[in-house]
Amino acid sequence: MKLRPVLAGAKTYVCGFNAAKNTAGTGPAASARYCYSVWLRHLALAFRYGMTALPEVIAELGPGDTLGVGLAALISGCSKYYALDVVDYAKAGKNPALFEELVELFRARAPIPGQEEFPLLRPLLPSYEFPREALPEAQLARALNGERLSAIREALGALGQKTTMPAGIEIRYYVPWYDAQVLEREAVDLIYSQAVLEHVDDLDNTYRAMRVWLKPGGLVSHQIDFQSHGTAEEWNGHWAYSDLIWKIIRGRRPYLLNRRPQSDHIRCLEENGFRVLCNLPVIDRTGIERRRLARPFQYLSDADLVTSGVYLLAEKK
Repeated sequence: MKLRPVLAGAKTYVCGFNAAKNTAGTGPAASARYCYSVWLRHLALAFRYGMTALPEVIAELGPGDTLGVGLAALISGCSKYYALDVVDYAKAGKNPALFEELVELFRARAPIPGQEEFPLLRPLLPSYEFPREALPEAQLARALNGERLSAIREALGALGQKTTMPAGIEIRYYVPWYDAQVLEREAVDLIYSQAVLEHVDDLDNTYRAMRVWLKPGGLVSHQIDFQSHGTAEEWNGHWAYSDLIWKIIRGRRPYLLNRRPQSDHIRCLEENGFRVLCNLPVIDRTGIERRRLARPFQYLSDADLVTSGVYLLAEKK
């Protein structure tokens, strides 16, 4: 057992613990090229496996340090962006500069930054060329109209106010969100997340909320990381910890890992009336063997045990 995460978790129980200061930020989300790459990966795969038109209304779970991925979506032509988080991470001061950098990337029709620049970023794509099939030239030209970009800037400046700008542009940031009623029922076309759902404690209710928010035929697009995030030596070593040891490692942090495998996410999707359109697992056979699994995780399938991450695209029936 790795001792450092146990000690780190135990320290959070002492007086003076500050949850906000003791939850790590999300690093590369402050980079325009990272945000551009994330959005276009989700968009390219959605079009490859079923999407036929650019979504008008999108929602992001866990935007992280900035609203950069959502801003990339708005610049590309989406109209309404709802960001939902449990901790107020998004630093307002970074978003305006990030927005301008993203505009230039779209104006240049820049290729999607690939594995040379972001070697750990998933999902992988068959091609990293600018996705013209998802963003045709005439459509993108309209999206990059000066008045429309000004409306996005104005909406970003009015963040926190329930205001719809010209061209129907709207940005809302909900922190914390714990209730499906924060968004209107059947109002969203696409819900996406990037390395977030592994941190959500109430996974079943989160998938139920997604079903409530999505229009019929709407899509969810999620990249999920099942790795131990430094809590164990092996990538899947967190499945060897008992519930008691894990409680100490987690400590009083507002979140850490839910330790739920790929099969649980697929079950949640199916139980909530979703049809899986695309399942792209990341396979890693270097982790712990089945004999080392703690009792709560002995139900893991052979596929779960070697799946360190997955991209899931699913449609609401």
